[in-house]
Amino acid sequence: MNTRISTLEQYAQFDKLVIHSLEMSLYQASVELDGEEHYVTHDNGSLLRAHNVVDMRRLCQNLSAKEVVLRQDSAYDEMVGIRLSTAKTP
Repeated sequence: MNTRISTLEQYAQFDKLVIHSLEMSLYQASVELDGEEHYVTHDNGSLLRAHNVVDMRRLCQNLSAKEVVLRQDSAYDEMVGIRLSTAKTP
């Protein structure tokens, strides 16, 4: 689900702001509202994106969240998980 940044600015405070590190120098934001994740968009409907964390924080400066986290997924995490799940135990 997507929510416009101008709509989110009207909230007194929401649960969580998540900054997603997608790949080298590409970040997107989502918020958690009532247990549901909503991606943040500009008022024209395009996803809110930035090329570094500082710029993303600047774009979200008018949003009030109880918690702000950076989420970074990597292929390495998946490879480790596969390797551990296929390892034999003595």
